[in-house]
Amino acid sequence: MRADLRESFGAYVTARRDHLLRTAYLLCGDHAQAEDLVQAALVSAASRWSRLADDPEAYVRRSIVNQHVSWWRRHRGRTCTVAEVPGTAHAAGGQDETQRIEDSLSLAAALSALAPRQRAVVVLRFFEDLDVAATAEALGCSTGTVKSQTSDALRRLRSLLPALAPELVPEPKGRT
Repeated sequence: MRADLRESFGAYVTARRDHLLRTAYLLCGDHAQAEDLVQAALVSAASRWSRLADDPEAYVRRSIVNQHVSWWRRHRGRTCTVAEVPGTAHAAGGQDETQRIEDSLSLAAALSALAPRQRAVVVLRFFEDLDVAATAEALGCSTGTVKSQTSDALRRLRSLLPALAPELVPEPKGRT
């Protein structure tokens, strides 16, 4: 890799690493796996950097999503879930902090209960703040698919988190 490309790639990684890790974590719910997803996406991007240097974000994001879906397909049914996360009853901080942590853990558990495609749509639409067209492009599907997956995912999240539903997943306006 040429020195100027190496510098621009290094600058991109430095600037976007935390954001990419957050996206990957929201997709998979595991810090170690999120790091692996980001690392694999960046390795792939590095080999194509001369073509991506102008706008690498979409390529890297799609690579993370595709790798997560591939991982999920390979490892489906091999994960172990627990009814309660150990240590949450003794969280540090006041009552508000404890409630925020519990809400965050509940949301993470609900996200993990979604199908991989639905989770990807929710993460890209609401955490990455992409519009429908950009989400469809990132996932390689139609805008109609994004809309239906979003609707199904939000309905599922509302059923999994009835206490948090008004705050975290508001009902769409204009629908009954």
